[in-house]
Amino acid sequence: MIRERLIGYIEQSIKQNWNIEALSNYKEKGYSYREIAEKILKIHLFFKESGIREGDKIALVGRNSANWCVVYLATVTYGAVTVPILPDFKPEDLNNLINHSDARLLYVDEKIYETLESGKFPQISGVISLDNFMMITSGNALIKEVYSTLEEKFRKAYPELKPEDIKFSAVTNDKLAVISYTGGTTGFSKGVMLTHNSLASNIRFAQNNMPLNPGDPLVSFLPLAHTYGCAFEFLFPFTYGCHITILSKTPSPQVIVQAFKEIKPRLILSVPLVIEKIFKKQLLPVISKPHMKILLAIPGLNKILHRKIREKLTETFGGRFNVICIGGAAFNAEAENFFRKIGFKFTVGYGMTECGPLISYASWDTTKLGASGRAVDTLEITIDSPDPEKQVGEIILRGENVMLGYYKNEKATKEIIDEKGWMHTGDLGVIDKDGNIFIKGRSKTMILGPSGKNIFPEEIEAVINNMDYIAESLVISEDNKLIGLIYPDYEMMKRDNISEDQLINILENTRKEVNERVPEFMVVNKFRIHPEEFAKTPKRSIKRFLYTKE
Repeated sequence: MIRERLIGYIEQSIKQNWNIEALSNYKEKGYSYREIAEKILKIHLFFKESGIREGDKIALVGRNSANWCVVYLATVTYGAVTVPILPDFKPEDLNNLINHSDARLLYVDEKIYETLESGKFPQISGVISLDNFMMITSGNALIKEVYSTLEEKFRKAYPELKPEDIKFSAVTNDKLAVISYTGGTTGFSKGVMLTHNSLASNIRFAQNNMPLNPGDPLVSFLPLAHTYGCAFEFLFPFTYGCHITILSKTPSPQVIVQAFKEIKPRLILSVPLVIEKIFKKQLLPVISKPHMKILLAIPGLNKILHRKIREKLTETFGGRFNVICIGGAAFNAEAENFFRKIGFKFTVGYGMTECGPLISYASWDTTKLGASGRAVDTLEITIDSPDPEKQVGEIILRGENVMLGYYKNEKATKEIIDEKGWMHTGDLGVIDKDGNIFIKGRSKTMILGPSGKNIFPEEIEAVINNMDYIAESLVISEDNKLIGLIYPDYEMMKRDNISEDQLINILENTRKEVNERVPEFMVVNKFRIHPEEFAKTPKRSIKRFLYTKE
């Protein structure tokens, strides 16, 4: 266990940043750290008077919002267990997950609650709106009475709230803090049990390695119910006294870029999809022109062009960021190569929900091309192969960040954490002598080619996705042949007046071009048009299991 406590970090930040604005929804007035403290203490009083004890579960289902963050903070600082559930799940799944979690209270967006069958979770004693903190329903007379008199009781308990009043639960680091339900890419949701220690370890590492100052602005657009967005767009900056602006609805890259220009964030977290779209739509058409290719090959002149491109790209992200941290899925190799060449400040990290989430990270100026950083200070990482530097094997790890296991699922826990405490990630990679981790793919997605060579479809997809008229792709194996499922870029087709018949010929030429750029054992036999966007996880990874034959 580490010495630092999650609750200690939160207490300290509230006291030190009392009058600074803390959380706000985009284009709305937000809450100061003092106002957050008031709302937390009010919820604590409600929990206490209603008989909620440390360790009890509180379900949280809603879109990203300042109120969502308040409930999360109030729950963990009380010593209860927060159960953040992605609002994207179908109503039937939401019902099942709320029940599975054994939650006693439910905080929920009213629109989402209208889709649920309330009679199907009898263990829930009260349902509270995330829109305005009003009680939606309760079959418990005590909870109704407590909630109706909560304002009065709070004013009596705290007639004049002061920083010295901020003293939350003394719950220890080994206790459960969060049950995070994630579908991942396996098609089956599991409740990941994360301790206070895991979350505190992530925050400590971020504070020591990601540069921020009190009052710095941030934009939060990743799903807060997922550990990546929650840890680094919310918890870590909150413990630093930052002002976090939350994009409430699932934003498009255009909305995200607009918010960056207005808010000028000091740190940017992103999944590869957002960065890759900017690269493909704004940069690739320019640098691919024949005359530009010639200019970029001229020594001296290429440095001037690289600087101009870097400055323009930096402005796209608001112009004031210290670094852009990319994670959640594989980053397109061509985009990464070009960004590194022009000296753009970005780095690629690696994590899993089961580690709360961070596994490896390196600063933008020390990371190696193609790597996903080095092990964080609280984890031991190795490759399960005879030669971890050269021979691809499964990435396994153990240490402070690792989850307790899957909630009420001992079988699945034993499948991922062995008797020596090593967690088997399911990811394949190598690690160099300096500790840099190079991820090659998922063990479940790896395809064994007819020649016995390992094929990582992500590597082929990275080449395909940079081609014209292709929005995204998925490479699968059928009858020992590689097939590329292609979701067309209909927007580009419309712009260039390309018909579906013309697209078929274009894609065939594209397939030949892709095959010239990959090793012979990775050539794609056929492209097949997939008319709609692929289903994705919260991290924007394609749910491969939906498209592959067993």
